[in-house]
Amino acid sequence: MYRTHTCGELRLADAGATITLAGWVQRTRDLGGMTFVDLRDRYGITQLVFNMETDADLCQKARKLGREFVIQVTGLVAERSNKNTKIETGAVEIEVTNLEILNTSDVPPFTIEDNSDGGDELRMQYRYLDLRRTPVRNNLILRHKMAMEIRRYFDAHDFIEVETPVLIGSTPEGARDFIVPSRMNPGEFYALPQSPQLFKQLLMVAGYDRYFQIVKCFRDEDLRADRQPEFTQIDCEMSFINQEDILTTFEGLVQHLFKYTKNIDVQLPLQRMTYADAMEYYGSDKPDLRFGMSFKNVTDLLKGNGFSVFDSAEYIGAIVAPGCSEYTRKELDSLTDFVKRPQVGAKGLIYIKYSGDGSIKSSIDKFYTPEQIQVVLDSVSATKGDLVLILPGDKHNTLGQLSELRLEMGNKLGLRDKNVFAPLWVVDFPLLEWDESTQRFYAMHHPFTSPKPEDIALLDTDPGKVRANAYDLVINGTEIGGGSIRIYNDRLQNRMLSLLGFSPEQAQAQFGFLMKAFRYGAPPHGGIAFGFDRLVSLFAGLDSIRDTIAFPKNNSGRDVMNNCPSTVAQEQLDELNLRIEMRKPQA
Repeated sequence: MYRTHTCGELRLADAGATITLAGWVQRTRDLGGMTFVDLRDRYGITQLVFNMETDADLCQKARKLGREFVIQVTGLVAERSNKNTKIETGAVEIEVTNLEILNTSDVPPFTIEDNSDGGDELRMQYRYLDLRRTPVRNNLILRHKMAMEIRRYFDAHDFIEVETPVLIGSTPEGARDFIVPSRMNPGEFYALPQSPQLFKQLLMVAGYDRYFQIVKCFRDEDLRADRQPEFTQIDCEMSFINQEDILTTFEGLVQHLFKYTKNIDVQLPLQRMTYADAMEYYGSDKPDLRFGMSFKNVTDLLKGNGFSVFDSAEYIGAIVAPGCSEYTRKELDSLTDFVKRPQVGAKGLIYIKYSGDGSIKSSIDKFYTPEQIQVVLDSVSATKGDLVLILPGDKHNTLGQLSELRLEMGNKLGLRDKNVFAPLWVVDFPLLEWDESTQRFYAMHHPFTSPKPEDIALLDTDPGKVRANAYDLVINGTEIGGGSIRIYNDRLQNRMLSLLGFSPEQAQAQFGFLMKAFRYGAPPHGGIAFGFDRLVSLFAGLDSIRDTIAFPKNNSGRDVMNNCPSTVAQEQLDELNLRIEMRKPQA
């Protein structure tokens, strides 16, 4: 055996034992007559001691060790005189009697420490080294533990895990597909699944009434902190249920994960909020409820007083920043610059300071009397010491701008604590979204989402007002999961596809197998999919999902470690009957 113990295992109770360890050299310290080496494996770090007085040759050998050398040592466990309380093995050290160098190492391109000096791109290039760092390793251990708890919860609730195909047919809705050419079927292509949606519905038709899968999915879309071209979903579907059954079952999963991975007791039922309220009061369908500052509609109070900025606005919204009345001109100018950024898009910012002594100062003093401004302060429930921030404009854009401003103030005031969690369900989404550029409706979720039964009649008369039997799980301003009750008869499904612009021929070509399956006794069913990477990153307190994935892509969708995507040999293209023709960029 290469080792009798791991580097995180030994304690004071093991003092006097002869043991063997193997691992990587974290660091060495030469103190003249003694040399100390920190030996690391994935379980922890143990200090090794080499003494010139007891074995000069062995000590000289230890002094030649470099960072990340792989070594094996045998020695005696001894109590440390200067204990290290920061590591679990800090009460002991190993008085080494034998040292074997199993492999040497080049000097690493960055320090393999908790706080590394390597930039993101360098760490991704040498990801196998980055994975040795404790924070990244802890993220993957957390991911593993969460996956185990997910499976345990589902197994206890009679779900079975079923694998679905990775090579499927391409569907036109949603993000762009990754496509795979078929050698055996020249000129034809598979797609990689954006989700197992159609297959899990077919499993319901097949009678597997409780399905789940921790599954890899693929979307060819622009990347950001919470997106990767390949990502992992906790995919679920249930039969003979309604929306309430879904919400109850899966908020139970959320409660289970919080308890067993964070030791946090989440109270059920989770808060629920309609999509309409989320947009009206938070400007987002994924509101962060760790703090308040919901929007106040002050349009009627401020329009019609000769201030053209307000008089020409469709909507005027306000948020109250608690305790910020003493903001300086510089701080207010910084907020104005923030809302004017292209990503936010406001033209300016109006403020009212309600000082602790009761005095009021605003940027609209010359247009409104003190009494009128006091009415506004009372309307938004401002108290002494608060700062009221106001944005006007068309309603849709202004709600989005207020949302960005609210989150910025939440950051400035330290209200978005990563150790505080505020989960909720957002329900009653619109079924359809109208796109002006193509002059057609698109499914807000996907084409298989069922409308609210009471809204079905509106499909023919006012489709934009139809609500979906859909729901999202939101935690701390992040959409963690989303799902819906499905359409389960071919008549309503064909009606939906027609509304989305599919001809009968197109519907048959894309979804004919599903429509056919529905004619063989499809049960009422629905489901949900959680972003597993997002859930792990939330529990780990990360801003990006990248460090929850062993080998992620960068923001350009590249794996800089193995240099892909890359070109392929002409012989492979010939086998696939493909020819590469690069289009010139459009002027």
